[in-house]
Amino acid sequence: MDAAGRKITKIAREVGKFTVRSMRREGVGTAEFDVIHLVRHNPGMTQTQVVQALNMDKGAAAKRVASLENKGYLIRRPNPADGRSQLLYATEAAEGLRNSKAHIEEVFYTWLLSDLEEEERKQFCRTLDKLYRKSKAQRQADFRDVAELLEKEEEHEG
Repeated sequence: MDAAGRKITKIAREVGKFTVRSMRREGVGTAEFDVIHLVRHNPGMTQTQVVQALNMDKGAAAKRVASLENKGYLIRRPNPADGRSQLLYATEAAEGLRNSKAHIEEVFYTWLLSDLEEEERKQFCRTLDKLYRKSKAQRQADFRDVAELLEKEEEHEG
């Protein structure tokens, strides 16, 4: 087992469960939030692009987009390049939802760290920041190093 015992993943999962429960009060589930998040970061994308990016069924995507549009989180605009499709955009309500999700997570993490002494908390956050920067750099490098490690591991097993 890895040195961290997958504890970061387990903590993130618990935060996710709490966040989902809290967001349900706003009438948004995780699958819908994934669509909102994607459209927020890719304004003007088509529903077909949502299907491809999230690897989801066309019917499910259509239902989610329609639901989010009815709830006021997404709007559709005509696609000037293709009269048959429409472009999706997040609304101000969707931006507020993002802030709400971030706030919910912040409350949970603040609570989680509250039992640590000040210096212990600072050191932990410095270490966590270091790990985050390394993981982000790896993603930006298309996970090259980690994929190589995985391939080597699979070669030894095979």
